[in-house]
Amino acid sequence: MLKYSDISPRTTAYADRRLLTRAVPNNILGQFGDVRELPSKSSKTIIVRRYNKLAPALTPLMEGVTPSGSTRTKTDYTVSVQQFGDWVGYSDVIQDTHEDPILKDNVDALGEQAAETYDILRAGVLKAGTNVLFTNGTQRSDVNTVISRALLRTAIRILKRQEAKPLRGIIKAGPNISTTPIPAAFIIVCHADLQPDFENLNVTEAGCWTPVHKYANTGGLINGEIGSVGEFRVVIDNNLTPWPDAGGAAITNGLLSTTGTSCDVYPIIILGDHCWAQVPLGGKNGVSTYVNNPKAITGDELAQRGSVGWKGWHAALITQDLWMLRIEAGAKG
Repeated sequence: MLKYSDISPRTTAYADRRLLTRAVPNNILGQFGDVRELPSKSSKTIIVRRYNKLAPALTPLMEGVTPSGSTRTKTDYTVSVQQFGDWVGYSDVIQDTHEDPILKDNVDALGEQAAETYDILRAGVLKAGTNVLFTNGTQRSDVNTVISRALLRTAIRILKRQEAKPLRGIIKAGPNISTTPIPAAFIIVCHADLQPDFENLNVTEAGCWTPVHKYANTGGLINGEIGSVGEFRVVIDNNLTPWPDAGGAAITNGLLSTTGTSCDVYPIIILGDHCWAQVPLGGKNGVSTYVNNPKAITGDELAQRGSVGWKGWHAALITQDLWMLRIEAGAKG
């Protein structure tokens, strides 16, 4: 939603659409969370409600007797939204003499910034989940090995035991938030440093890793997807940064380390359906774009300064910790 002073409706639509388009490549985690749009003129608190499953009806029915029925129970999660944004300025000289399209360049840069801002904030929330496995040991400071197929099997067993369901749709950022169906899968999101370790799963177990270029059908790829293993589709997001030097001795296994002493520990986030919720990037009240051409006003009497900016709300929270899981792993150097 673009706010403007003296620009044409055509420019209004162009700037808003372009900012959201440039936001898409960096909007990785936003594809997977339940959407809770912020109603206009409402409070800064959002309540996300999850209805709990019904207990099995194991008592046989009696002829002619209506059972008492069940009452759905619910769990409410409350989170406060916060506002984020930024802007860049430009002069009338640049606007009049520069050969590049200033509005386009500025909107592109701001779109990328907006999406990365939201993604980093979401990553911080998801990295704090309490359902966790370690590639070795029992705590983060022990970790000095890479991901394995055996550990992924353990992860899928834990998730299914806790009745987590695979995702069947992803969120597309845009002026109107929409959901695109995908084949059912649990989603792994991790840093690009871990890509070689996933690819190397084939070294010990042939055929367990499939890169995207070998998919039978490459339609419906997820933004950032690099391949699949078992029931997982693997997506790269560099905003899932490691905890530097937080693991065990790195030199033993030749793992990446910030100082060369202890292993950097990487979060591998596994997402099931309906495990977290978010205020989306895009859609009504999700993000607003502001364009001000240089114009004569008090403080800028000679119309020497213009600006382009964005502003939006953010909230993200885990709504079912048992339906997501974090693996902490090292990365081969």
